[in-house]
Amino acid sequence: MLEIERKFLILSDKYKSEAFKKTRIVQGFLNTHKERTVRIRIKGEQAFITVKGISNKKGTTRLEWEKEIPVSEAEMLLNLCEPNLIEKTRFEIKVDNHIFEVDEFYGENEGLIIAEIELSSENEAFKKPSWLGREVTGDVRYYNSQLSKRPYRNWGI
Repeated sequence: MLEIERKFLILSDKYKSEAFKKTRIVQGFLNTHKERTVRIRIKGEQAFITVKGISNKKGTTRLEWEKEIPVSEAEMLLNLCEPNLIEKTRFEIKVDNHIFEVDEFYGENEGLIIAEIELSSENEAFKKPSWLGREVTGDVRYYNSQLSKRPYRNWGI
């Protein structure tokens, strides 16, 4: 399956009052090779293994395969992951016909808040809420796999 998404920074915390769902996420990476990543994620009461391919030149589109696995297996696999697990809370906000996922990061990535929107095509139009800031699609620093290697807290160093 192809994943088409765009990423943005956030201007205010107004998204919190508009969210219809809030979920705690812990994830780690078994592999962070630039051509493929393998992620283990516990999202609320569910767990997943996900394989993502390399992004296109714009950073909007890449192959993604995901399968639900038992939480107990995900907890074991997190112990095999590369250093620096990602911890965040995801807020889901419906804006017209789209869902924005806003991730508020903790730990080594404290202070970083990113919104993502999945689209059906790269050129699909969507309404931008007032709290949506600068687009960072394609900037690899904002990929979760890279945040595990070089956390947001270390960017000023």
